Amino acid sequence: MSLWCEEVEAEESQTQTEVTQAHQNHINLGGSSQQLRAAWDPTVSGHRVIERLLHVEERYMPSMLYIALIQRDPERREELAKWALEVCCDFGCDEAVFPSSVSLMDRFLSASLSVPVSPYCLAAGCILIASKLTECENVTADSLCAAAEYSFLPSSLRDMERVILATLRWDTAAVTPQDFLPHFVASVSDRGDSEGELISTLRRHSDTLAAMCACDSRFLGAPPSLVAAASLNCALRGLGNNGPNQLLLMSEALAELCMTEPAVLQCYSEMIEYTLRQRLRSGLQQVPMEKEEELEESERPGTPTDMREIDF
Repeated sequence: MSLWCEEVEAEESQTQTEVTQAHQNHINLGGSSQQLRAAWDPTVSGHRVIERLLHVEERYMPSMLYIALIQRDPERREELAKWALEVCCDFGCDEAVFPSSVSLMDRFLSASLSVPVSPYCLAAGCILIASKLTECENVTADSLCAAAEYSFLPSSLRDMERVILATLRWDTAAVTPQDFLPHFVASVSDRGDSEGELISTLRRHSDTLAAMCACDSRFLGAPPSLVAAASLNCALRGLGNNGPNQLLLMSEALAELCMTEPAVLQCYSEMIEYTLRQRLRSGLQQVPMEKEEELEESERPGTPTDMREIDF
C-alpha cells in the first residue's frame, strides 16, 4: 500500500493553451467556491490549547544557522515568499495555505542548507503540500506550473513534492501564527468589545499583518505565537476603537498568553508597524506626483497606522 499523494498525469495530447485556460478558470472560480467549515467551538480554545501550541511550536522553528544565513542575504527568500503569497491569493486559497507553505519552505531549506536548481519549483511544491493539508479541493500541479510560466514541468513538481516530504519525514503540519490567532482573538474579545463585525475585521487585519511578517526575513527567528500576538496588538491599535488604558491591558494579556515580556511584545509590534509603513511608502512611490505630498503627510509615523484606511 502506497502512501504517496499522487495525482493523475495529464494526457500528453493536452495542449499548453488548454492548460492555461483551465488555470484562468480556476482563478475565476476560486473566490466563489465555498468550503464547509465547522462552527467555532469554545471547548477547543482557552489556555490549555494555547499552552499545547506553545509547547509544539518550538519543534517547527528553523535552525539558527539557517536564520543567520538568510538574514545576511534575504532577497531570494523574500522573493519566493512574495511569489507564494501572490499565487495563494490568485487561486483563492484558504488563509492557512500561505503560512504553511512558507513554513515548509523554511524548514526544508533549514534541513538542506542549499537552494534547489529551480527555487520556484520548491515554493510551488510547498504550496501544493500545504493546499492538500488544508483544502478539500487542492491546487493542482498544472495550475502551479502555469503560475510559474512553465519554468518547470508537472512531473518535476511532483518529484520536488516527494523530496520535500522525505526531507521533512512527512511531518508537515507545522504550527503557524494563524493557529494562534483565533484563540488570541477569542481571549481579547472577552476583555473588550465583542461585536461580531469588529471581531471579523480584527481577525482579517491580524491575518494580513501575520502574512506580511512571513514575507519579511526579519521575523524569521520569532516564534509564531509572538508574531500572532504582535500582529493582533497592532490591529487593535490600528482600529482605534479602544482607549490607551484598555489597549495596555490587552497588550499585557497578549504577552501573558504567548508567555513573553510586555516589552518584547511591544518591540515586535513596533517592528510590524515600521514594516507596514515601509510597504505603504513603497506603494506611495507609484502614485502621481501631485498627490504625493498629501499622502506622505498622512503617513507620518506619529501614531499607529489606522488599519481602516488600508485596502487589504
